[in-house]
Amino acid sequence: MTISIDQAAFAAETLKALGHPLRLRLVAALCEGDRTVTDLVNLTGARPATVSQQLRILRMRGLVRSRRSGGFATYHVADPGLCDLIRCIGRCPSFTAP
Repeated sequence: MTISIDQAAFAAETLKALGHPLRLRLVAALCEGDRTVTDLVNLTGARPATVSQQLRILRMRGLVRSRRSGGFATYHVADPGLCDLIRCIGRCPSFTAP
């Protein structure tokens, strides 16, 4: 399999964005369905400000998107293909903690 320089650069930037444990958990949660910050706080146990900060990074990278409704922002994965990567990580023995 050959990957172009542009593909490699894009993949590396995406993997950097996912390279934080909380961001990885947030994306995994969003792969299960749309969520609000409150939902994600309850799922992860992280502080609301921390969740919001990490979502901002994921949004800036284009990995998640948000939409406002009724005064609340609901987040979702921008590209469903990202969830394939998350599932792969979950199944891969190389990513299992020792």
